[in-house]
Amino acid sequence: MTQSIPSAEPRLILPPLERIYELGRPLAETAMRVFAGIALIVHGWPKIQNPFGMAGMVEGLGFAPGVFWAPLLAATEFFGGILLVLGLLTRPAAFATTIVLLTTVYAHWVAMGQGWSGAELSILWSTILLYFVMAGGNRFSVDAMIGRQF
Repeated sequence: MTQSIPSAEPRLILPPLERIYELGRPLAETAMRVFAGIALIVHGWPKIQNPFGMAGMVEGLGFAPGVFWAPLLAATEFFGGILLVLGLLTRPAAFATTIVLLTTVYAHWVAMGQGWSGAELSILWSTILLYFVMAGGNRFSVDAMIGRQF
């Protein structure tokens, strides 16, 4: 008697959609990576223009000296966003920006006492970026074009 092993993928209720899903998944992943990168670039742009401007705020969160952490925050957001848009060094860029966003979860939830409502967007963005830490760049990335991933 043989025992069948359930397939890893559930069967589709509408099997004709399988091809659409196969074609659409890499495009959806790419769109999510690119738009996450753009959001980081836009959010990091004012910080990169004045890298020491956030020094007081980061020290207020307990990250001293602010003159060290504030430029690091600016560079991580801005340049990490550029790397994500390109899909170059996708995993390290996503990892670094995930750490920044998890720090903002702490800042909003704990330090500012805003709870879920204050941290919700940071939780969402850190979850999206954590996906790319695990998945890396897909076939529509510079990582794939050069045939190397971190």
